[in-house]
Amino acid sequence: MSYQLVWFKRDLRCEDHAALVEAAKLGPIRCIYVLEPTLWMQPDVALQHFEFIRECLHDLDAQLHLLGGTLEIHEGEVTKVLNNIWESSPFQGLHSHQETGNGFTYSRDQEVGKWCQSHGIHWGEYPQFGVARGLKNRNEWHAHWQKHMEAPLCKLPTIQFWKASPAPNLSAHRLTPSSMQAPAHLKHNPPLRQRGGRSLALKTLNSFLKQRSKWYRGGISSPLSAPDACSRLSVYLSYGCLSIREVVQATNEELLQMSPDASRRKSGLVAFMSRLYWHCHFIQKLESEPEIEWQNMHRGYDALRENEFNDDYFNALKDGKTGWPMVDACVVMLRQTGWLNFRMRAMLVSVAAYPLWLHWKPVGDWLATQFLDYEPGIHWSQLQMQSGTTGINLTRVYNPIKQAQDHDQKGFFVRKWLPRMRQVPDIWLFEPWQMTQEEQNNIGIYVGKDIPQPIVDLAIATKISKDRLHARRNLSDVRAGKKNVIDKHASRAKMTDRKNSRVKTAEASPQLTLEF
Repeated sequence: MSYQLVWFKRDLRCEDHAALVEAAKLGPIRCIYVLEPTLWMQPDVALQHFEFIRECLHDLDAQLHLLGGTLEIHEGEVTKVLNNIWESSPFQGLHSHQETGNGFTYSRDQEVGKWCQSHGIHWGEYPQFGVARGLKNRNEWHAHWQKHMEAPLCKLPTIQFWKASPAPNLSAHRLTPSSMQAPAHLKHNPPLRQRGGRSLALKTLNSFLKQRSKWYRGGISSPLSAPDACSRLSVYLSYGCLSIREVVQATNEELLQMSPDASRRKSGLVAFMSRLYWHCHFIQKLESEPEIEWQNMHRGYDALRENEFNDDYFNALKDGKTGWPMVDACVVMLRQTGWLNFRMRAMLVSVAAYPLWLHWKPVGDWLATQFLDYEPGIHWSQLQMQSGTTGINLTRVYNPIKQAQDHDQKGFFVRKWLPRMRQVPDIWLFEPWQMTQEEQNNIGIYVGKDIPQPIVDLAIATKISKDRLHARRNLSDVRAGKKNVIDKHASRAKMTDRKNSRVKTAEASPQLTLEF
């Protein structure tokens, strides 16, 4: 008996799963996940991603067991795995969701397409987000997004699983990257990171819709309140424990059922909905132009920073030793939790791009390993937007001293993550280098020894960098090239009902480094 092969990638659920549904309509199915050694050698992955996926696979296998099936886990490059399966037990069709991933997965999917063509196998690829593959004109995108989100959730038919004896299979419990000659960055696994699986994703969604959303507006900017005020769904969307369509529809349903006295929660959910829209808007950029993972969106900014990369500055940033307490505290929190709220992410990229004058690509690879919810389409678009290389966004420079004063007025956040700062008086907490020698003697904490001296003069370095960026921006050929970027990537959203929609017509709201 032949069957349909369902290949799970970053879509680790059974509900609203188009690939699973469409395959099941055609006959018996067999479900696989492929552990790819080359993928785990890429510079944008870390052990925390692997462990999160492992937890999701365990949960997914339990879901499939309830339906009468199982999840096979194979190790190897995908085309070789597919070939081994096909030679052992030929299948009629391959089914998976589309993936807008990194350069490796883009090339891998091209190879899978060639393999399927050479073997006469139909490969059904189904949209995962509100992202349009082969989009000819950005003018059409908004309607495409709405159509996808309004479509009914995919309902599972009665599934017949392929009953032949499967090939030797790895257990999700025993998965390990140790056999992959893993690079050093793969060892990063924050002790306080979120855990994977659809069951936890649903609990997180429910707690946000029913309670935590009332803190969303006004609570997501500060790193103190954001861990609870943010939805914390970003990682579950990145790995497909939830579909974005079910989140959109669940949010709309909650809004319709909300009582009149729940105005704060309603306001929060309306704001949250707009960010779900922007989520797909940014992923569409990478889908339309995969090269923005490694080259400037506007080529007029080539060689702006690339040839002046300062490794000492970069190492200070990664080690949390820039000398700016808010920056260093954020790096420590990220190292411990794998998560940081959107404004602090924007601040880190801004500090890297302006006073430290670091090119966005190495910074982006490092941050990708640090963010558990790393979503390539959002990540690389945001790195370039914050670094000023899109050519279509306003310059966004976040002053780390002002950010601390605005969002950590009493210093709770800085003191939590930087123990040495607990002895520094409030007046100098965000600028400890201003303390006199006598004050340092009195508290027994010394700048340059116990806490780092700022690696550059913030005001001077920021001014120089902005002047350099704006000089490049004002060149005639750079100004002329802006139109091409706008035509390809800028938003066309129209706000037809300002009372019921918070989607903006501008390219992006000033505070976007998307984490929900």
